[in-house]
Amino acid sequence: MRAAQVVRLDGPTAIEVNDVPEPEAEGPFGPQVLIDVHAVGASFPDLLLSRGEYQIKPEIPFTLGVDVAGTVRSAPEGSGFTAGQRVAACGAYGGASDVAAFGTDSVFPLPDALTFAQGAALPMNYLTAQFALHHRAGLTEGETVLVHGAAGGVGTATIQVAKGYGARTIAVVSSEEKAAVARDAGADETVMVDGFLAATKELTEGRGVDVVMDVVGGDLFTDSLRALAPLGRLLVVGFAGGTIPQVKVNRLLLNNIDVRGVGWGGYAMLRPGFMAEQWRALEPMMASGVVSPPVGTTYALEDFGRALIDMDERRALGKSVVLLR
Repeated sequence: MRAAQVVRLDGPTAIEVNDVPEPEAEGPFGPQVLIDVHAVGASFPDLLLSRGEYQIKPEIPFTLGVDVAGTVRSAPEGSGFTAGQRVAACGAYGGASDVAAFGTDSVFPLPDALTFAQGAALPMNYLTAQFALHHRAGLTEGETVLVHGAAGGVGTATIQVAKGYGARTIAVVSSEEKAAVARDAGADETVMVDGFLAATKELTEGRGVDVVMDVVGGDLFTDSLRALAPLGRLLVVGFAGGTIPQVKVNRLLLNNIDVRGVGWGGYAMLRPGFMAEQWRALEPMMASGVVSPPVGTTYALEDFGRALIDMDERRALGKSVVLLR
């Protein structure tokens, strides 16, 4: 079968499509669900893995692919999955192949209303957003969420999950094209990254926002703290801006605000059943249509590296997806 593999740690240009054996139903950690993969999401961990910069360092060569969607080829007895069932799944790597294997805890039923491409856009980004907003921020109905990087995969997921919880959303973007993506995802308001603090204060009548979802960090961080209302929470999700900011803790004390880390993978993957619980929380949002992942550019398997380069260079709008079938 075909698999998009890292053959040396030189980044996306070192990804090759190779012929590899199909996975076995019995894996190193027990029985596995085998999935005929239709679509794979291009994800930031894939980019880091291709450079050897991720916390997990598989032995070369290894297959990329964190998020997938497809149909069940076979499933362990008692798993709740049946052959032919439409599913999404996520893991640390290994999904970018014609057939992929996942533990039962990492596989989720995919509603018929969503395409396979949308299914590949769901797991990591939307489970991260649900973990950030519900488990870390304690978001409640009627609160306001400011979303950095709002036209990207995590950004659009955050907008939709926040709307699912009854929050108002303000999307921070860098162009009118990205503003349109954020609005299409459901954002109530959009503001340009240059001057976002003043614009946010104006939209909230000087109060500020209750939650900031920050995937960027860097130079925006201090103004993100300033954008918080009393008892506000800034969620640290990543550092797409390239630098890790410093926090002057007197700001937290004076304004009664919090900075909270969001490390979804390290938390969720060590707790059996947690991701399935998260998925169940998202299912009513999928059924209502508020969660409907916007798919950006689609690529062939041979262009997996190009998908990662486009994401790294901030050209991706929505979730980039690689199509296998």
